[in-house]
Amino acid sequence: MQLTHFTDLGLRVLMYLTHQDRTEPATINEIAQQFGASRHHLVKVVHFLGQQGWILTTRGKGGGLALAQPAGSYRLGQIIRVLERSPDLIDCAEPPCGLRGNCQLKGLLDQALDAFYGTLDKHTLADAVASPTSEAIITLHRLRPMAS
Repeated sequence: MQLTHFTDLGLRVLMYLTHQDRTEPATINEIAQQFGASRHHLVKVVHFLGQQGWILTTRGKGGGLALAQPAGSYRLGQIIRVLERSPDLIDCAEPPCGLRGNCQLKGLLDQALDAFYGTLDKHTLADAVASPTSEAIITLHRLRPMAS
């Protein structure tokens, strides 16, 4: 299984926002530069994260992004389920499969996907940014471009 680029960026944004030791909020431009991401694509990701209530966004001078809750409140499996926007690994209906209704593969894949998400649901965003990741995030924040 490979996560979409959208999910990858969503997770990176959430992880980046776990760092609280700053005087000003993080911005889309900053995050785009830090991760070598398209600003245009990141705007869509941030908008979606805001719609889910996972991040707070403030417009205008001095505005930016922040986590809406403590990092320990975010279950990784739930985040990825929502970001992926697809409940199944395969769709037997499109294009129509001649084996549909008589195939064991779909059920096996569904079981595997449930196990994947079940494992991730045991972990939070706080777990994902535990050491040494937290130190790497701190380094990114220290290297961030200064506002002009």
